[in-house]
Amino acid sequence: MTGVVLDANVLVSAALANDPAAPSVRAFDALLDRRIAVVGCPALVGEIASVLGRERLRRYLSIDEARRFVADLLGVMTLAADPQRPYPAICLDPDDDFLVALARAAIVDSLVTGDRDLLEVEDVGVPVITPRRRVERLADAG
Repeated sequence: MTGVVLDANVLVSAALANDPAAPSVRAFDALLDRRIAVVGCPALVGEIASVLGRERLRRYLSIDEARRFVADLLGVMTLAADPQRPYPAICLDPDDDFLVALARAAIVDSLVTGDRDLLEVEDVGVPVITPRRRVERLADAG
């Protein structure tokens, strides 16, 4: 089984998507099916819950659906401690540095994100890939 860190943008996209073939949905399904092991931390789960709790998203999913999504996530995610500060300052957006620190500390195979700035960082110590690439790797392995 492959260990990965899924960025909040991937998981929020999965929660909001109406297309079961969307890469973010397929990556989340792989987590639910336990074809991939996902490592998270309280800060990441908190970010996901905060975003999904925003009033402007109620037209896409109810607060009960948002809570259920986070509960489902917590039921299958391996929860690690938040990475220790200071985070390595390598990302254009300093808010992304904690994801790199988490991926390094958890020794995962990849950090999966849709964030272009994070995808363009040269060497973070762990491969940074798109949800589409993660899904392709599952298909290649299957």
